[in-house]
Parts: sequence; C-alpha cells; structure tokens
Amino acid sequence: MAKKAKILYVEDDEILAFVTKDNLELNGYDVIHSLNGKAALKEFRDGGFDLCLLDVMLPEMDGFTLAREIRTRNQEIPLLFLTAKSLKEDKIAGLQLGADDYITKPFSIEELVLKIEIFLKRKFIITGDQKQDVFNLGEFNFEYSNLLLRGQEGEKKLTQKEADLLKLLIEQKNKIVKRSTILERLWGENDYFMGRSMDVFISRLRKYLKADPTLNLENIHGVGFRLNESS
Repeated sequence: MAKKAKILYVEDDEILAFVTKDNLELNGYDVIHSLNGKAALKEFRDGGFDLCLLDVMLPEMDGFTLAREIRTRNQEIPLLFLTAKSLKEDKIAGLQLGADDYITKPFSIEELVLKIEIFLKRKFIITGDQKQDVFNLGEFNFEYSNLLLRGQEGEKKLTQKEADLLKLLIEQKNKIVKRSTILERLWGENDYFMGRSMDVFISRLRKYLKADPTLNLENIHGVGFRLNESS
C-alpha cells in the first residue's frame, strides 16, 4: 500500500477545519490539524510532513510568521496559504515568503485537492526531462537534485523553486524563455500574483550569479528572460 501524503493543516476556525480535514482524509491524505501557529510549529518540528496548508490569520503566531519559521527549517516542502484576504499585498507577501500558492476562501474541496496534487507531484516525481542532474554554468557547479549551487565564494543551498527555475533557464541558456512558459511549468498558472512571485525568484537568482561577470540574467521586457553566458 502506498504511503499517504502527510499534511500539516493550520486553521483556527474549528468548524471549517473539521469539514476540510474530514474531506481531505476521505481523499486519502493523513492530516494533522493545529488551531494556532505555535502549536503548528511544534507539530512541524516533529517532522514527516509532505505539504503545509496555512491560514493567514492565526492566533499566537500568524501564518506569515509561521511560514518564515518553516522555511528556515525546510526549503523544499510545499506551502499553500488559505486566506480570506483578497488584498494584492497580502497574496504577494505570502508568495515572497516562500509560499508556493494560495487559495482564497471560500474554496471548494475539489479545488484544494487539485492544488495539493499539483504540488505533491512536483515534490515526488522526477520527470523524463529532469535526467541531467549536474550542470556547469560559468564558474558555478549546480547540483539540481541536491539543490546546491557552488561557486568560488562558497556553496548556496537553493529552495526547490529556485532550483527548478535555474534548471529551466540553464537548459535554455542564451535563449529567451517566455514568462508564460515559466509560470505555467513552475507555478501552475499564468496570473498577476504568480508573476510577481516569479520576479522575486528571478531577482534572487541574479544575486546568486552576480559573482561571475560572464553570466547575465537578462529581462526581455514584456516577453521573458534569457540567461546569457559569455566566453
């Protein structure tokens, strides 16, 4: 029997939490529920989770703070925010903290399960076009599966999303990769908020690569990005 994916679900609305947890378990997930951020962080420290569902407005420790704490301990685990807030700033803030996606309340169980499956598949499955694992880029050595970028100034541990993005750009080195292509392949959809999140990750990669003057991560305005390597 296949192991059930284990989900940390943090929601202070007990009625909503009961219904959501029950439905997720009916869909085959192992769900651990916490009512507040501090309790959730303690559960997370015990380990073994495959994905986190975090409400934003939580007692004792809000969802954004909890996300920061989780990311300091685990860069790879998928984080999904469940939020009643519709402000652009709140959604962007969550994505910039390292969340992979968000779902606005009220949501359907079908929508939630679809989002969960998308990110669990990305976490567990190595697809056919991911056969090459080690890349040389300028002065850097990039180990995709280990999320490691090594250069003359030392070693950098990347997040899974940073590694996915860098791998995509390296595979298309010196060619333009369209924004829509990146968003659909790595973020699952092409919309404004995901685009803002992608721009944050592009900025991070520029910072990591700036030590090598032969590399330039170019923004082709309104079109996409090109990772240039000069001799």
